[in-house]
Amino acid sequence: MYTIFKNDTSIILTDDVNMLLKKDHFLWKEVREQNRLEKLLSMKHTEVYLFDKDLQAMWKEFKEYFKIIEASGGIVKNESGEILFIFRNGIWDLPKGKIEINESREEAGLREVEEECGFTSLSLGKFIGTTYHLYDEKESQVLKVSYWYEMTSSQKDLTPQLEEGITALKWVGKADQHQILDNTYPNILRLLEMYQARIQ
Repeated sequence: MYTIFKNDTSIILTDDVNMLLKKDHFLWKEVREQNRLEKLLSMKHTEVYLFDKDLQAMWKEFKEYFKIIEASGGIVKNESGEILFIFRNGIWDLPKGKIEINESREEAGLREVEEECGFTSLSLGKFIGTTYHLYDEKESQVLKVSYWYEMTSSQKDLTPQLEEGITALKWVGKADQHQILDNTYPNILRLLEMYQARIQ
């Protein structure tokens, strides 16, 4: 299953026949043949289910509709187990950025987190998972694929990268995360759920 976010809509690609019982479900074959994907994505839904028995073939075809941008970032924890959030353009987020040519996902994740938060001491941990979201860029629609890694640091003196729209950094414990999660993106909520499920 793949979950892609566009604003407040979740587009769920699935091969689970039980999802055909959901209200807003569509057969991928029909969507593709009738060229209905753009219309579906412009409608107001909470969740859209796209079904095909061959999930990987559907995913491959789905991606062909978009310009793909790959990014990498991290969930950074300190010695107290707090997670570092960044305040970018008025919304709480996690540090990440585009992968450069000839750069590995791991290298990009470390570099971007270091640049956005001012780290000079940062350790890479395990891969957490991948998030997907759609947005409009000039004349094209972009599918951003973001790879996320665990990272740790004991560094205290951090500096937000103002030129990237980051105006604040905040270490947040689990008990206080609700304040952050009320003003963040759906894909960040999903990522944190994936992360919590992994470490429990």
